Amino acid sequence: MCGIAGVMYKQKGAHEIGKSLISMLDGCQHRGPDSTGFALYGDKHEQLQLRFIIPTDEAGKAEAIKNIGTLLEKHDAKLVTEESIGCSYHIGVDFGGDLLAFTKDMEEHAKLVSVGHYLDIIKDDGTAHDVDDIYHVGNVKGTHAIGHVRLATESAVRPEAAHPFWATGFEDIAIVHNGQLTNYWKMRRRLERRGFAFHTDNDSELVAVYLADKLAQGNSLESALETAIDDMDGTFSFLVSTPTEIGYAKDHLAAKPMVLLENDDMIAIASEEVSINRLFPGQSVNSTEPAPGTFRTWSL
Repeated sequence: MCGIAGVMYKQKGAHEIGKSLISMLDGCQHRGPDSTGFALYGDKHEQLQLRFIIPTDEAGKAEAIKNIGTLLEKHDAKLVTEESIGCSYHIGVDFGGDLLAFTKDMEEHAKLVSVGHYLDIIKDDGTAHDVDDIYHVGNVKGTHAIGHVRLATESAVRPEAAHPFWATGFEDIAIVHNGQLTNYWKMRRRLERRGFAFHTDNDSELVAVYLADKLAQGNSLESALETAIDDMDGTFSFLVSTPTEIGYAKDHLAAKPMVLLENDDMIAIASEEVSINRLFPGQSVNSTEPAPGTFRTWSL
């Protein structure tokens, strides 16, 4: 059992997406106390943003940062900004080369969890408030965000196995997922034969790679979600985000819960209504439950 949540403000600007998502995830934290993660979208950064999971001990941290620096030099990526906090190393680089080759090499030698000019993925063990205490997610402003609280069932409790996931070689695409894909290995092997890389055994990583591949082929996010429902077996509800869109897909059995609210200002989606209620304290909200086998997208 895990919990997912997402929010998009319809007008561009500096909305308090960090605070909003913390409240929503705290509302469904009972569904996943092991780890919490956020995929946050704001204004475009001039430099390509990369975030890594690194050891927290000083010796291990220094070695990991040194290794990342060597990889940057190898690919002629110039380090412009850097920050080390918690188990995370966040950098901005000037890079104009082959993104797929660059990120694939990075992931083979370091724990890369986020890449993009708009996207920043922050995830760690613990609750939404635990993660906020370390990484100050509540200070983040932007346009939209998706997040996840995880109860580990298929892989170990460690930051790199937490959601959200992004797909190697495709910047600014993130997913959060509640459920289980029963044809995970079959679909993964097909993508691996085409050169795609996987770095965990978490079936949610497959969703990210699958959708990014569809988008790279020129499909709209809406059509990618439509085919995902037919191609993926199992019980699942997931959210996906790009720099300008947010969307959901729900399997035909609808065994995994999801509720939705849309008004003039925002779209809010979550596993449970209590998460949406957190955005409107003391108010009555009119949420709906998406039907089985449905999908939908929204754009800024």
